[in-house]
Amino acid sequence: MSRPGRSLVSEEPPQNPEPPPYAGTRPTGPQLARAALDAARAAGRTYTTRPGAPKRQPGDGQSPKRRRWSGAGPDPRDPQPLGRLVRRMVAERGWDRPTAEARVIGDWESLVGPEIAAKSKPVGLRDGELTLQAESTAWATQLRLLSGKLLGMLAAEVGPNVVRKIRVHGPAAPSWKRGPLSIRGRGPRDTYG
Repeated sequence: MSRPGRSLVSEEPPQNPEPPPYAGTRPTGPQLARAALDAARAAGRTYTTRPGAPKRQPGDGQSPKRRRWSGAGPDPRDPQPLGRLVRRMVAERGWDRPTAEARVIGDWESLVGPEIAAKSKPVGLRDGELTLQAESTAWATQLRLLSGKLLGMLAAEVGPNVVRKIRVHGPAAPSWKRGPLSIRGRGPRDTYG
């Protein structure tokens, strides 16, 4: 089957003075591969570079700039841990503050310890003001007293001025509002006797 365009088997005889061992017959199998190799070699000998292209030195596999070895020490070209790459990207794009604010909410237990985290929950952080919801009114009072210490712990972990003020709320009362339509008023009074 013949295709238009260049053929791997050269139409011209090879430049060797002696005829190939398959001369006069149609090459098959290893002879076909040998014929293709001979044609590629002949084409390679006659190949010229385009005008203006830089001439390569014999044995020059790479440019001198890329020939350096990284060596045994650390190098910026070495594979980097993913965490280091993410930290660098966050710093380059100016996402330091949003990630620090998200860390306060997401890593609450590791930032303040398991005892305080079990009794409080961060509800929101807006404009440097952290809102906490305490488990009970007693813990709400305790967290208000500990707010200075909590601010110091948070500043040491996530950075200064991420959390500047702490507002503590007691436990949330159940809502009596049900559905989109409700009647305003005080709600049920004698429910709890």
